[in-house]
Amino acid sequence: MYEPKPIDTTDITLPESLLELTEKIASNVHDVWARQRLSEGWRYGETRNDSKKTTPCLVAYDALPETEKEYDRNTAMETLKVIIKLGYRIET
Repeated sequence: MYEPKPIDTTDITLPESLLELTEKIASNVHDVWARQRLSEGWRYGETRNDSKKTTPCLVAYDALPETEKEYDRNTAMETLKVIIKLGYRIET
């Protein structure tokens, strides 16, 4: 049975200066996801239907419900945290 074992980043706190970057990455994560879905034949639909390949999430990031944005933000934040945890620096 598969047991996810992500790198523990609980000891990493992102500085305020990375919050804007986090949001930009989250928006890009959504765009990458949407482009992939569109290339697979998915289209916008009021409800998600896997057999018809429709989803209400094929909209611009700004139009997503907060719950969906939080999923993308979490991905962005965890990516930044693991970069720092592995010893890399993020500079502007």
